[in-house]
Amino acid sequence: MQILIKTIGIGLLYLLYAYFCWLLVQIAWQYVPFQTNVAFLQIKQDVVPLWHYRMAFVVHVYATLLVLPAGFVQFNGYVRKNFTQIHRYVGWVYILVILGFASPSGFWMGIYANGGLSSQIAFCILALLWFYTTLQALLKIKNNDFSSHRNFMIRSFALTLSAITLRLWKTIFVYLFHPHPMDVYRLVAWLGWVLNIVLAEIIIFKLTKK
Repeated sequence: MQILIKTIGIGLLYLLYAYFCWLLVQIAWQYVPFQTNVAFLQIKQDVVPLWHYRMAFVVHVYATLLVLPAGFVQFNGYVRKNFTQIHRYVGWVYILVILGFASPSGFWMGIYANGGLSSQIAFCILALLWFYTTLQALLKIKNNDFSSHRNFMIRSFALTLSAITLRLWKTIFVYLFHPHPMDVYRLVAWLGWVLNIVLAEIIIFKLTKK
């Protein structure tokens, strides 16, 4: 019975995760073909004229969509044991996209984040931590340190999930409290990833204790 309940719970989590991934695809699709006066960019008209901001935005939006699906296979024990090549290839795509595109573009966007200095610091720290944890995951697996590789991948993916949790927190705060938009940005800029990394450390601690 416990195994059945656990299997159902994991299945529901995958479905929920797939749903949020689909929502992000729909958000990204608003920029196809690329326009500078739709969705989020409507409130970024002060920096949209900057070519490097436009480039960073496009790269970040589509790079993040490439790395989010990695969660379906990278943390699935069955895939790791029975489809090692898939696990390896998807892992390489995940790491290279983050290090080469998603994290650097996220840092550049963070410099211009809404909400002032607090939000800018939060998003820039997020991008740096994302880069660091992903790079460490790569270095650990190259040294055949599988345990440390797993731990840094958990941390990295927790930060990847900020693309989802940030929007989830924003929706909750707006629905419940109707705060000023800039106040929302200041809150979710930190909540979107800090709680994720705390949860990641709890998971790592429990795995280490086994």
